[in-house]
Amino acid sequence: MSAPSRDNSMQLVAASSSSGGGGGGTGKELALVDEGAAKARKVLLREDEEDLEVKLRRIMEHVPVRVSNTSGSSAGSGSGDFHQYRQMRRKEQDRVARMDADYQKRLEIAEFNLRREERLKAAEERTAKKRQKRQKKKDRRKDKKKSKLDTITEEVPKKDGEPLVHSDDSSDDDDE
Repeated sequence: MSAPSRDNSMQLVAASSSSGGGGGGTGKELALVDEGAAKARKVLLREDEEDLEVKLRRIMEHVPVRVSNTSGSSAGSGSGDFHQYRQMRRKEQDRVARMDADYQKRLEIAEFNLRREERLKAAEERTAKKRQKRQKKKDRRKDKKKSKLDTITEEVPKKDGEPLVHSDDSSDDDDE
C-alpha cells in the first residue's frame, strides 16, 4: 500500500465479492480506490444519470408486456419448452449486451469530450500567453518609436511652421 503522504487521493475501501462462493474468499475484499478518478467519473455520469432517470420513467410508464407461448394448465413441459427458454434467454442477453455497449459508448464519448475540453483550454491559455507577449512587444516598439519622435521634436524647435537649424550647424558654416 502506498504511503498517505505520497498519494493523498488513494483510499482503501471494502468491496463486495462478485464470485459465486466457490473462489474460497471470505466475501469481504479490500480495494484501492483513486478518489480523484471516482469524483471525475461521478461528474461524468451525473448528466447520464439524469438522462437515464428520464428514460427509465418513460420506459416504466410504457412497458410492453411480452407473453410468448405460455404453458397450458397441465403440469408437464413439452418438447419445445427448452427451445423457447433458450430463445428468450438469447433475446434477453442481446438486450443486456446492447445496453452495456451503449453505456460504454456514452462513457467513452463523455471522457473524450472532457479530455478535448482540457486540451482546448490548455491551447487557449498558450495562445493567450503568446498573444499577450506579442502585444507587449508591439507596445514597446510603439513606445520606443514615440519616444524617439518626441526627442527629435524637442531638439528641433519650429518657427512659423519651418524647423530652425541648430546653432551648432550654423556655426560650422560661418567658420569657413
